[in-house]
Amino acid sequence: MSSFRSILHLATHAEFNPGAIDRSYIQFWEEQLTLDGISSLALEDLELLVLSACTTALGSHEAELGFAGLAAFTGTESAVGSLWNVSDIGTMALMADFYEQLEHNPLRAFALRQAQLSLLQGHTRIENNRLITSTVNHPFPEALVEGLSEDSDALETISFEHPFFWSGFTLVGSPWW
Repeated sequence: MSSFRSILHLATHAEFNPGAIDRSYIQFWEEQLTLDGISSLALEDLELLVLSACTTALGSHEAELGFAGLAAFTGTESAVGSLWNVSDIGTMALMADFYEQLEHNPLRAFALRQAQLSLLQGHTRIENNRLITSTVNHPFPEALVEGLSEDSDALETISFEHPFFWSGFTLVGSPWW
């Protein structure tokens, strides 16, 4: 797809607490955006909001679908969120493949599913300090490899077939582009 898409991706910590909606928040550097304050983001024209931090789709009786559901309710066409605490490196791999899939698929839900299948089937993985997705082979910057571990071989080989890495992500809202 060659047309511009309106996407906001927040890869930051979130805390969903039962009870009053102002007890739940997305953490920005030194500030917190509470669940009741998400409408201040003016998401009406946003096509896709990706909340790739831990438990952003988890909800309660006060907000059934957590931040992802509230974002969809406030005007975002659709939102991606996670149902549990997720792996940073696994999420990076999933999101890289997801965005590649979005380029070729008219359904957001299908793109997410294809990215999840790519991890499950071992097509998306880390090998020789490179992120290999279903369509692209990305080198990691040396600083990233060194920053993850004192051992420079930290990203030599990582497999993401286990459901922990990919199955916790869900899409809420419209599946279409």
